[in-house]
Amino acid sequence: MAVPVWKQAFGWLAAVAMAAAVPAAAQTAPPSTSDYIVEYASIHHPVVSRNGMVASQNDVASAVGAAILAKGGNAVDAAVATGLALAVTLPRAGNLGGGGFMLVYLAKERRTVAIEYYGEAPAALRSDTLLGANGKLDSAKRYSFLGVGVPGTPMGLYEAHRRYGRLPWKALVEPAIRLAERGVDVTDDLHELIEKQRAQLSRDPAVARTFLPGGASLRPEALFKQPDLAWSLRQLRDRGATAFYHGAVAKRLVAGMQAGGGLITLDDLARYRIREAEPLWGSYRGHRIAFMPEPSGGVFLAELLNLIERFDLKAMGQNSVASLHVIAEASKLVFADRARFAGGYPDYAPPLGLVDKGYAADRARLIRMDRALTPTEVTSGNPIGEESRDTTHFSVVDSEGNAVSNTFTLGSDFGARVIAPGTGFLLNDALANFAWSGRGAVPGPNAPAPRRRVVSTISPVIVFDGDRPWLISGTPGGTRIFSAMAQLLSNLIDHGLNIAEATARPRIFQGTADTPMEFEPGFPRDMLELAAKRGHDVKPAATMGSTQSILIEKDRLLGAADSRRPDAAALAVKRRQR
Repeated sequence: MAVPVWKQAFGWLAAVAMAAAVPAAAQTAPPSTSDYIVEYASIHHPVVSRNGMVASQNDVASAVGAAILAKGGNAVDAAVATGLALAVTLPRAGNLGGGGFMLVYLAKERRTVAIEYYGEAPAALRSDTLLGANGKLDSAKRYSFLGVGVPGTPMGLYEAHRRYGRLPWKALVEPAIRLAERGVDVTDDLHELIEKQRAQLSRDPAVARTFLPGGASLRPEALFKQPDLAWSLRQLRDRGATAFYHGAVAKRLVAGMQAGGGLITLDDLARYRIREAEPLWGSYRGHRIAFMPEPSGGVFLAELLNLIERFDLKAMGQNSVASLHVIAEASKLVFADRARFAGGYPDYAPPLGLVDKGYAADRARLIRMDRALTPTEVTSGNPIGEESRDTTHFSVVDSEGNAVSNTFTLGSDFGARVIAPGTGFLLNDALANFAWSGRGAVPGPNAPAPRRRVVSTISPVIVFDGDRPWLISGTPGGTRIFSAMAQLLSNLIDHGLNIAEATARPRIFQGTADTPMEFEPGFPRDMLELAAKRGHDVKPAATMGSTQSILIEKDRLLGAADSRRPDAAALAVKRRQR
């Protein structure tokens, strides 16, 4: 059997052992109270390590991060290398041209920091920039240079390393350069997504040359080389974030903006800064949880957990109609609050009362166990924009107990579907996530404005057991992030499932009260019928989220990569290289 190119590029990583992603969801398996990892009452089992682990949506990127750990890098080093590798191997979501949110736990200091590096509106953005003739968000403008916000990923990764990394910066960028230069194998997932997006990917010449060479989609298992992306990565390697925001990459990016009708200028790039802050703290059944502060979705995930905490989900049973009813009804209340209170940073911040346990107790009294709340019983507020499901998350823990929980995004799959000539990386469509509510509307907290950072649903977490990290996790999924994460945590804490089982169980999603209650594949038909009898408008749906998780139990790391997205992998470091 031929050796894949990525293995040729790095050599066979004897220091790591890759486990397949958790298979499709199973329905039954009683929770285990034993210390044994392999429980034959369980269908799914975690990846195990005592020396470090990386869980991401792409096996090649996980291998890059695990190799950095094996060479003595810490969790931040491995996270940076994984993130840069994802820009090569997972172009639909991994990125240089997007932004994101990172939580870092520093074991020696017993301190957690939040690093926000989300996209920012350029100075020239106006309230009607992306509106069409009908006064609504115009798709053609969204998927163009006009829809691009100032990217934050290069500075976010660079600053995380500068402040908290250990290995030389260049050592973390080199693996991504090699992947871009030598090529990676085209996955069936990438091929099929290109086929689905062919019409939009063919509009921009640089995008078409990259993903539709000669007019044909990249073939599965073909070698995918990205020389322009390799050039940008080399600039980043040699000059750090300066190259992207002040140097050669900045000049090519702005030239592409000017030629394509975009708004970003050299001044917009030069003014961009990340923000390091104290996490937003909450809890669930005695476990302290670090969330990202605004403009992330952390406050609303915390609110959802506070609401479902008011109910005895353990007694109701995992994925019972009663427990799913509670999660759905609580979600309706959260989305009503999000529509009213969420706003773009730095002009607005949701009130901290949203994470107050007393507030949750009052709101939870609205939930009836015998029937679903109707739209007239739940204030829905004004609608706001949302990201697509094509974000990506990765989690890292090293042998010293440092941890990183990182989610970053291009917005939509393939972002704005534009590439500035000569740069090789896709650009985000972050500006579409403002509330483009039409001409003459009263400006709201998420209205488009210059230098504002748009509201996000992204919600990476670090969950603590006492004063030590216990779970590092997060997921893509847009508005489905809140319910996916809440169900994962409930599966672990309320129902005692191992991390692999907790990941694999099917999920539901409930948005605002006027939308259906969606069920993933894997639920029996009678479950949907029982939910319908309580008044829910039920709807079979596609998969929800792609949690990438590492659970720390005593001296072991237990990892689970979510099989809802192809090629995900949790990779265990077996020993350090000497």
